[in-house]
Amino acid sequence: MTQRDVRADVGELLYELCVDLGFCLPPDDMRRLQEAPPTDADSFTDAVFEAEGMDPAEHDGLREQVRAAVDRHMRGWAAPDR
Repeated sequence: MTQRDVRADVGELLYELCVDLGFCLPPDDMRRLQEAPPTDADSFTDAVFEAEGMDPAEHDGLREQVRAAVDRHMRGWAAPDR
């Protein structure tokens, strides 16, 4: 997968998190995640919460929803046809 693909894929994920769950990150945080995304679902999920100024440990149900979306996208990134 090329760097451009990663940026686009992360952008799609961040768009979904904003529209579906209200995690609309500031542009600098979006850019940071697109340029150097965490490599596992838990780390990416925690980075999203931190960018929102939230402690993921205080929002178990919401964290699971965000993590499910992150995990679904990350599995697609690893698809062999990409």
